[in-house]
Amino acid sequence: MPGFVIPFHGAGGKTRLDSLGERGRALIAHAMAIDVARACAPLGPVVIVAPEDPGIAGAVFVVDPGGGQGPAVAAGLASEAARTADGIAVVVNADLPCVTTEDLQELVAALPGHALAYVPAPDGTTNALAFADRTSFAPLFGAGSAARFATIGPSIAVTPANLIDDVDTPADLARLAPRLGIATRAALDQLELGAAA
Repeated sequence: MPGFVIPFHGAGGKTRLDSLGERGRALIAHAMAIDVARACAPLGPVVIVAPEDPGIAGAVFVVDPGGGQGPAVAAGLASEAARTADGIAVVVNADLPCVTTEDLQELVAALPGHALAYVPAPDGTTNALAFADRTSFAPLFGAGSAARFATIGPSIAVTPANLIDDVDTPADLARLAPRLGIATRAALDQLELGAAA
């Protein structure tokens, strides 16, 4: 059983969604994190690392220590709540509102024979990671991180569409609309209703 860590920037993140307004951006960011946590929960314990408690049911909150995604993930992995008997750890970004439990199972299933399974994003960053042993984690996030994580060997790239498709802009939300998770779809509907009122 893997333990899951979701780094979440909270209301201050996803600045490229600014055209939705401050409330809309926060609403969508929170809804996406809920959908990610719901996909993880059937497989193991879930830890959300954020500046403040997002109040996501079933997830344990760990305070983001600041300093970027690397320290946030390290704090989540160090949490007792994320530890499991087999030592497998999975890191999933909070902006993947299409992800399903089956996608995460595919990521974890790629691990045997590898130290790391990773999901490269189209821009060369990394959307998700699975470690056979949490001590293999290294804070390699940022531009070009997928290529850096690939050097933790042996490693394997895994590419389920729902883990590749992250949301940075309103255009991403529109493009992914048919596959969005329940919470993100509801938040988007709420914003559209508000705009029409």
